[in-house]
Amino acid sequence: MLQAFTRNYHDNSTDAGHQFTFYCDICNDGFKSSFIESDTYKKRKGSRLLGQGIGLAGSLLGGRLASIGYAAERGSNILSDRFEDKSPEWQREHEQAFIMAQNEAKQHFHRCPNCNKYVCDHCFNDDEGLCTSCAPRQEIYVAQARAQAMKRNIDDAGATATVWQGKIESKTTVCPVCGKPAGTGKFCNNCGASMELKECPRCGAKNAQTVRFCNNCGMNLDEAAQPAPPPAGVCQACGYENAPGTKFCGNCGAKLG
Repeated sequence: MLQAFTRNYHDNSTDAGHQFTFYCDICNDGFKSSFIESDTYKKRKGSRLLGQGIGLAGSLLGGRLASIGYAAERGSNILSDRFEDKSPEWQREHEQAFIMAQNEAKQHFHRCPNCNKYVCDHCFNDDEGLCTSCAPRQEIYVAQARAQAMKRNIDDAGATATVWQGKIESKTTVCPVCGKPAGTGKFCNNCGASMELKECPRCGAKNAQTVRFCNNCGMNLDEAAQPAPPPAGVCQACGYENAPGTKFCGNCGAKLG
């Protein structure tokens, strides 16, 4: 059973050899140990090459040597299958390589006596003898505190700042004539129709162009927008003022009323 000086590591070993990566408990940067080739892998590779050589000779000479080459090649395949399951020899090599890898990696890690984390050189405060989580470096902590204070000052100033001083008023945003966005001016950007709000003649409240009744007093704005009938006696055809009670215009003869 492998027992590492830190639990934060990864086994990169294969049948060909042994290698391990150890990680810092704070920044998670890794140190990869030197690769150690497996002796059992080298022996297996030699057996495979020998089997291939004998098989080649058997194919050239024929007869009994060919069958010997086939047997040797078959035997190397059996060895290959066995090493896929990690033979006892490979496991012993693996454990020894793991010890060597730890001794190599320990030179690049420090154990914090306060939190017991294993950290890299970058995450260890040599002045305090603790990791940077337990004892941050002074210049870094000061810079961090200044940055946080600056953010708070900006947030406070932004919360009280007046960033818009325009007049808050209702505006018609969709043209009642063409139905498209009208823009911010007095006339529609698309068709030129007036975007002025309706003013109620009774109470003076501003209403949108599309409403029929005043939203303040309820007056019928469509009726209010119609022109007032001419005074009694005035001819609608020619505008001549006749005496009250006259039924026909004395100027053009048009019927009055």
